[in-house]
Amino acid sequence: MERRVPVFVMHPVAKPYAWGSHTRLQTMFSTTPEAGLEGPLAEMWFSGHQQWPSSIDMTTGDRTPLTSLIQGDPERLVGPRDSARFGPVLPYLLKVISARIPLSLQVHPVAFEARAGFNAENAAGIPLDDPKRSFRDAVEKCEMIVALEPFEAVVGFAPIPSMLRNLRLVDHPVARMMVDALSRRFSMRASGQEDFSEAEAMMPMSAAVWPESRRQVFRAFHAAVTAAPDSGLIDALIDAGGRAMLPHSRLSFAYAVAAARDFPNDPSVLSLLMLNPVSLDEGESVFIPAGTPHAYIHGTGVEIMTNSDNVLRAGMTVKHKDIGNLLHTLNCAPSAPIDPVAKNLVTLMMRDTVVYKPGVEAFMLAYGHVDERHGQWAMPERLIRRYGKLIRQIGVERTIPAEAGPRVLLCTEGRIRCLSPRDERVLRCGEAVFIPACEGAISVSAVGGDSTNNRVVRTDMRSFAGGEGAEGGVEVDGEPSSGSYVVASTQL
Repeated sequence: MERRVPVFVMHPVAKPYAWGSHTRLQTMFSTTPEAGLEGPLAEMWFSGHQQWPSSIDMTTGDRTPLTSLIQGDPERLVGPRDSARFGPVLPYLLKVISARIPLSLQVHPVAFEARAGFNAENAAGIPLDDPKRSFRDAVEKCEMIVALEPFEAVVGFAPIPSMLRNLRLVDHPVARMMVDALSRRFSMRASGQEDFSEAEAMMPMSAAVWPESRRQVFRAFHAAVTAAPDSGLIDALIDAGGRAMLPHSRLSFAYAVAAARDFPNDPSVLSLLMLNPVSLDEGESVFIPAGTPHAYIHGTGVEIMTNSDNVLRAGMTVKHKDIGNLLHTLNCAPSAPIDPVAKNLVTLMMRDTVVYKPGVEAFMLAYGHVDERHGQWAMPERLIRRYGKLIRQIGVERTIPAEAGPRVLLCTEGRIRCLSPRDERVLRCGEAVFIPACEGAISVSAVGGDSTNNRVVRTDMRSFAGGEGAEGGVEVDGEPSSGSYVVASTQL
């Protein structure tokens, strides 16, 4: 008989960064001791990252890092297809993130910059855990955020007319310099201007074939992120924001003012007026390719990315900045934010599940809801109204496909029942399981509330492996329940 690998209880890695929430993640993960840290809690990682792996409950009662578990049997845990593509690793990194205040203005390096930077810092003898290290992985990092509640961010460069509309309202010397860099009347002679000589010197080699518009964007962004600290910036932003007329401009100024309140002397907040403001409701999403400038302003969401912790920061942070490398990998082409629901990225919707499939092999995400009372989940209906024919109804079954690669199932609200071919368990808010590629289809449903179905077995891991001595599961009260969840996987 073929040996089967069980579904594993997965414990998150807590990240207590200064910009995190004082209550949101602590409440969401109240059943997990990992959330019991003092101070703000910013991220909870469900991770196969080599430096910060999640721990996994074993049949012996011990815990082991997910990285070690996968390396011991990659073809069964990750699957033959994904092992061949990515090696003996979990190809993605899943996080729940909660930003109480704006966090750093940043870019993630593209593939060749990631490899070059990683090798250069290794050759320089910089430890992987050194706070001044920029490249902790040789892997390109792209990511997607799906909002669990209203989530605010800036992502990618807006059209140049939008940048000029915002910056011309700001009575500040750095803003005026940025306007000069973006204005057509300066573009033909900007390379000869002393004010822009440093920006010209810091352009990557690829700038030789850029259109002039991208060089303009580069010069303006460079002016913001390299300017000296200035305590008078916030008053200028508040005044300008009061005169903004268009909704997008008002939103841009609201975000810039919020950032300036927390980083009052940092002129890099002016660069937010160059970026697209994004305001997401629950279930809405944005995909952020490598090279795209972005900053998260406020809110809570689920973030999934390639298995990389490479971050290049330019401002709005107390952490290490690496402006030179950031500028080398910066995508200066104005473009609208990529929405995996609205754009041509494949999205399927069931009655209570939305699947987000960006154009990368390493990850996809599903966000779902179950309700014992069979109530309608409002979030998909809102997306249907918004996107119309871009979403197609395909039924009500909520089955996580077999052979879908390595999967992580996380309960984000209430409680859910997870059913595999050999077991049934209840996950409460903040609890997660790692589902190996070989485990087969896993279904998710509500926890029953009728008197004949008020006990759900949460099987001991020894029983999962066919051992003896497993004890019964946990009692579940007789009240009907509902719950929400996310499932991470590699692309189907």
